[in-house]
Amino acid sequence: MTTPLYEFAIVGGGMAGASVAYRLAPSASVVLLERESQPGYHTTGRSAAMFMESYGPPGVRALTRASRHFYTAPPPQFSAHSLLSPRGALYVAQQDQAEALKHVAEALGQSIPNLAHLSAKQTLALAPCLKPDQLLGALWDPDSQDIDVNALLQGFLKGFQKEGGHLQCNAEMVEAKFVQDHWCLRLQNGAEVRAKCVVNASGAWGDAVANIVGAKPIGLVPRRRSAFTFKAPEGTDTKAWPAIVGIEEDWYFKPDAGQLFGSPANADDTFAHDVLPEDMDIALGIDRIMAATNLNIHRPTSTWAGLRTFAPDGEMVIGFDDACPQFFWLVGQGGYGIQSAAGYSSLAACLLQKKAITPELSACGVDASMFDVQRLRK
Repeated sequence: MTTPLYEFAIVGGGMAGASVAYRLAPSASVVLLERESQPGYHTTGRSAAMFMESYGPPGVRALTRASRHFYTAPPPQFSAHSLLSPRGALYVAQQDQAEALKHVAEALGQSIPNLAHLSAKQTLALAPCLKPDQLLGALWDPDSQDIDVNALLQGFLKGFQKEGGHLQCNAEMVEAKFVQDHWCLRLQNGAEVRAKCVVNASGAWGDAVANIVGAKPIGLVPRRRSAFTFKAPEGTDTKAWPAIVGIEEDWYFKPDAGQLFGSPANADDTFAHDVLPEDMDIALGIDRIMAATNLNIHRPTSTWAGLRTFAPDGEMVIGFDDACPQFFWLVGQGGYGIQSAAGYSSLAACLLQKKAITPELSACGVDASMFDVQRLRK
């Protein structure tokens, strides 16, 4: 029996792989290969779940802006309820952080039209849990919102499969050969997959996948971020609190399902694996939050960690490899892969199908050259 020849084999079933599979499936044959037993296991399922146009380097912020319309008005039947819900993000500066406040304000001011500078008094009105004696002020991004990560991922996966796409779990690629005009992929379970083009959406495993197909790695760095939940103050309704972020992004917390979700916002170099939280990270996050607030965190109710994988310059890598035939990079999402998924998947689909990028992407400042792999080969 002849193995089917797909137009695209996407390696990696997290948000990157699922979203581009969703974009491609209506007009192409697509198989999505996930090494784990379920999609979204390593990074997508461990995300802080915020939509913040103020978060990330310039290219990421453009892709995030390009995602807003999809998230606020998704296609019919994509999700049973809204993908976004109001939250707001408060970037808080202490008395000795005036320079950091100025720097962040300058970096975000042009691209975030509703960004507001708040005095200490105005900041306390939004976040009364902050310690007033050391507070300088804050930047307020009222348009940041919570994202329902599971609804987004499932919407992409269901839409992809509804259009005839094939999802294979427990399907780790271990060998690849380019024969004539297509790839022959061998999976760890012994199965073979044939595809005209391989899309590398494998996150922390991106360089390992490149090695398998014979492409030159790009120097991806997986970084551990630890997080925890803790009880809200007794008798206090925290549901409407904003996300509260240290101006130097060295701690943050936000409401989460009746509790509070916190992190030291660490990004510690590691390797591709099933990452676990470090006790020191959790202790550091608790210490920083308690130093800036009146919150008393006795012990976390849960702890976990996730991988955030970065290219050397911090921007995503989206485009065909400069030497390996029909091998496409969609990696380096860092900590921004949820908020910008609708944007980068749209860009990737345009490039994969040799189409001009959409007017919507261009209007948001998306330039494909910002993400081209060749920038990392110089």
